[in-house]
Amino acid sequence: MKHIVIALALLGILNVNRAHAATVFITGADRGLGLEFARQYAARGDTVIATCRHPSSASELQALAGKSKKVLIAQLDVSDDANIKSVAEQYKGRPIDILINNAGVLGKHEDETLGSFSRAGFHSVMDVNVFGALAVSEALRDNVSASAQKKIIAITSGLGSVAVVERLSQAPYYYSMSKAALNLGMAALGNDLKSRGIVVAAVSPGSVDTDMLAAFQEEYQVKANAISAGESVSKMIAVIDALDQEKATKGVNNYDGTIRPW
Repeated sequence: MKHIVIALALLGILNVNRAHAATVFITGADRGLGLEFARQYAARGDTVIATCRHPSSASELQALAGKSKKVLIAQLDVSDDANIKSVAEQYKGRPIDILINNAGVLGKHEDETLGSFSRAGFHSVMDVNVFGALAVSEALRDNVSASAQKKIIAITSGLGSVAVVERLSQAPYYYSMSKAALNLGMAALGNDLKSRGIVVAAVSPGSVDTDMLAAFQEEYQVKANAISAGESVSKMIAVIDALDQEKATKGVNNYDGTIRPW
């Protein structure tokens, strides 16, 4: 029996470092990285609360929930305060081990390039990418505090790094600014919640083969060697599993285990 357990652990079928299955809350879970997070966490036995703006039209997420009782779907628009409060009330008292703030928007190319700046476009991107993550984290902080793992994660981007943007011929102003602001916001949130034992971290997925990357490459004429969503999420989950207060405060945690420059 001992040899069987060791073999299963080596194959990744068992995670001997986890005392129990976790509850994972994911925003923007209807496609891309969010959907892949839902798939992989559910596959390893965790309960997933997968949220998105329009669940009825999220066919892949609905199919996943139909196959796995571990996946629960909830409607959530991170730019709607009343909606956030309603979802928080729905799950009041339920421990959430890992909160993944994944929902994000690239913004319209015509709104965030020099010569065509749009105030409305700026606020739209910042509202979803920055305030949305803060608002959801604030609303669910008691749920996270009541859990075993106590982790709040924000999915950021290399485009939030000054060092990265300086190497590009052009970049989406608002998106890049929003991810830099998100990184700082998570650092501040981590300071506030540290006394409650909550670990807050920004995690970067790398260049991933998603609809958002395809739009970015086409609109900004940038080429990137992309990895699959499956590979990115698998490695991010390993990073999240290993996170503690010390690692979370060193900077942006990259999917490959390194720390990204700001």
